[in-house]
Amino acid sequence: MKEGRSTGPLVRRSPIAGTWYPGRPDSLARAVRELLDAEEPIEIEGELVALLSPHAGLRYSGAVAAAGYRLLERKRFDTAILVGPSHHVYFQGASVYDCGAFETPLGRIEIDEELARAIRETSRSVKVFREAHDREHSLEMQLPFLQVQDPDLKIVPILLGDQRRPNVEAVAEALSVALGKVRRSALLIASSDLSHYKSSGVAARMDQKVAQHVEAFAPDDLMSLLEHHQEHACGGGPLVAVMRAARALGGTSATILRYGDSGDVSGDKSEVVGYLSAAFCRPVS
Repeated sequence: MKEGRSTGPLVRRSPIAGTWYPGRPDSLARAVRELLDAEEPIEIEGELVALLSPHAGLRYSGAVAAAGYRLLERKRFDTAILVGPSHHVYFQGASVYDCGAFETPLGRIEIDEELARAIRETSRSVKVFREAHDREHSLEMQLPFLQVQDPDLKIVPILLGDQRRPNVEAVAEALSVALGKVRRSALLIASSDLSHYKSSGVAARMDQKVAQHVEAFAPDDLMSLLEHHQEHACGGGPLVAVMRAARALGGTSATILRYGDSGDVSGDKSEVVGYLSAAFCRPVS
């Protein structure tokens, strides 16, 4: 993995606007707002530290994602650290997009360059490999929700090319250590869908195993499950990394917010993708 350095501001432009979600600003803002407004507020105990959110097209997983992002109406953050899987490029370690901005039809969302640099400098597993982000949707699908709910928020985008345990643990440690050095009100976001292209009944049974470990706030047990059955979650490594970091930052409880599958929208329950949203919290100090 080559590490590149920038000579000026970099803007990563959307490769999926107009396909995975509406390409016009007014249409996108309206679609996201309608999804958020359709969700009943869910009470969580404690202070929000992290979210699990799906990353399919807005039509399919948007309602499940909205259950998590509805919580941002009660809390503002300085930065969201987004951790997701790389679908298009395999590489060892993790890639942080460390400067510039990501752009959607709703505008540009700036990178928290100080925090991104601190994460990169904390671990040799985290490098700068911007090409991995060029076509990736797993992090971008979180951005319209963040832009509608908290327009001044900055982000740190991180992709995992390697989802094996040593890298997952290294990324988790880098997140928690960097946040100890750079004081931020930060929200960790794990981007992951669950089982893929199973019947809804099979998918529900598979996804329930992931949900049980999430609700128990048991990242090591979840990692063990994924090591034997990787098909349970395409972003399982990012999810474990975020759960471990959230625990290191004082998280003690997890709440399942919503579960669904693509068949809820398409009507085709023969081959579905599972979606789960969850919140991880620490006691209020």
